[in-house]
Formats: sequence, C-alpha cells, structure tokens
Amino acid sequence: MNIGFGEIALIVFFALLIFGPEKLPELGKAAGKALREFKKATNGIIDDEEQKTQKHD
Repeated sequence: MNIGFGEIALIVFFALLIFGPEKLPELGKAAGKALREFKKATNGIIDDEEQKTQKHD
C-alpha cells in the first residue's frame, strides 16, 4: 500500500479543515511521539526474542 503525493495532500487538506492550522503542529508532535514509542516497544520485543534464542543455543 503506497501513498502518493496526491493522497498525502488530501489528508493534509482535510486535517487543516477539521483541526485548523493552530492544532495541526500539536497533532503532528503527538503522532510522532506515539510512533516513536511504538517503535521502541516493538524493538524491545524483538531484542527480547533474540536474547531468548541466543540463550537456547
């Protein structure tokens, strides 16, 4: 599923209409923080699984 420039432009346009230009930076910051936390959690799970497999070898 690839998102092109047109789709991104539509998403940004509708986000501006719904939330307004004042709220958009806050929403972007919150989304980035949530994504960063999600990546950190998934990397932690992967690292734990790798350690378990190394202990069993």
